[in-house]
Amino acid sequence: MNTDSIDAQAVPEHPVRLQGAAVAYGGQRVLDDISLDIAPGERVAVIGPSGAGKTTLFRLIAGLVKPVAGCALTLGEDTRRLRGRRLARLRRELGFLYQQDNLIPQLRVVHNVLMGRLGHWSLARALLSLLWPQQIERARAALARVELADKLWALPDELSGGQQQRVAVARLIVQQPRLVLADEPVSALDLRLGREIIGLLCQLAQRDGVTLVVNLHTLDLLQGHFDRVIALRGGRLFWQGEPAQITQHLLRELYGAEYRALHLDEIEVQE
Repeated sequence: MNTDSIDAQAVPEHPVRLQGAAVAYGGQRVLDDISLDIAPGERVAVIGPSGAGKTTLFRLIAGLVKPVAGCALTLGEDTRRLRGRRLARLRRELGFLYQQDNLIPQLRVVHNVLMGRLGHWSLARALLSLLWPQQIERARAALARVELADKLWALPDELSGGQQQRVAVARLIVQQPRLVLADEPVSALDLRLGREIIGLLCQLAQRDGVTLVVNLHTLDLLQGHFDRVIALRGGRLFWQGEPAQITQHLLRELYGAEYRALHLDEIEVQE
């Protein structure tokens, strides 16, 4: 089958469907022959050593880079063909969470949360909301779900790092995306706060039927949260399976020289 000519309407819709996808920078392939499906509502963790291609995979799914071979379908759309309204719709239905929360420091928490509604509003309403926040109760309800209802009018620099990431999760709640891509969202937090944020993201996925894909640096957070783990090495799909199937042997093979530096021998998995 020629995967370059797959029609997005000809296949059942998965939030993510990659078939033989490859991405190249400067003629060098950083992802190659990636084929995987992610089902609606599935919670997936992506792991692998530095330079494995994890962030590039997220950029491919988001349509920020185009495949040089194969096909990448996101929410049923061929990302190579997106223009105009179809691109705007994908951006509205795709939520992002990064290592840095990307809050605007000059705006109060209520404004930052309501940034999640920009894709749903007209330009006039978006500008008006900067003066008189629109849908305040929606923002308040989202903050209540992340236990920050009392921070509605706070400024971001008045919050701790963990609270700022909670505000970013509240922004996702008001956005109501169908797919969330979280690229190392807790690598700047300690393990306790990291568990809280991953727990919130997984609650969002379960309660709202959202598909969640998380790039994880801290493997202690895998167990009890994710349906599947995808491991990348050298730009290729190295392994995929359930978190309980991960072994120390697998981690040694996957991470190589980074295995001991990351203290992966301390993670409680099978030998």
